[in-house]
Amino acid sequence: MPHLARKHQLTSSLLYHIYNRGNAKSKIFHNTKDYERFMVILSAYAKRNELRIYHWVLMPNHYHLLLELDEPRKLSSIMAGIGRSYVHYHHKTYQSAGHLWQDRFKSQPVDKEMYLLACGRYIERNPVKAKIVRYAEDYAYSSAAYYVSGKDDALTQGNLLFDSFESQSSQRREEYKEFLRDFDQEEEELFVDLEYPQGSKEFVNRLIKKKGLFLPRRRGRPSK
Repeated sequence: MPHLARKHQLTSSLLYHIYNRGNAKSKIFHNTKDYERFMVILSAYAKRNELRIYHWVLMPNHYHLLLELDEPRKLSSIMAGIGRSYVHYHHKTYQSAGHLWQDRFKSQPVDKEMYLLACGRYIERNPVKAKIVRYAEDYAYSSAAYYVSGKDDALTQGNLLFDSFESQSSQRREEYKEFLRDFDQEEEELFVDLEYPQGSKEFVNRLIKKKGLFLPRRRGRPSK
């Protein structure tokens, strides 16, 4: 992984690795129009709420996002709105009814300085692990092509740590392509169980769990 230079250390460290899937693992995206509709919904909510989506993938029966927002306490309402919007579209399009999502979305706090790139790679490699494509950037519904080929998907907010690769954009993209190939199985295990935050001890100690969501502790309330 590229060295994280001091100039790339960011003031705000809290990212969220978001995951949800279809009820009983059923498909939630059936065709191109479904994927595109969900992307439009995500983009609209991102713009409306100053949500920065750094890495993402939409799989047939689930999705992953790696995002950041200035007010973490708004995350639950934002994700609920995204979920409802897609459910409305799905029910109207397929005359379906009932629960589309298996449960409430899962959210894993991720330390930006330590794991932004690693978690992004885990997310973008989902289609490769599922043997849908050979290379992550060949999958149409993820952020991988944004980083590898510069494809504008109107959704991905450029990962600031992407600059820690080569200085020239073409070289940077080539290096990121190799980064996707050179994955670390042990490292990927960090992002499988979303119940546990991933970051430094200091990062984890600054979090508190409320109503199923990890949030930054308020000042003056240090962990015991």
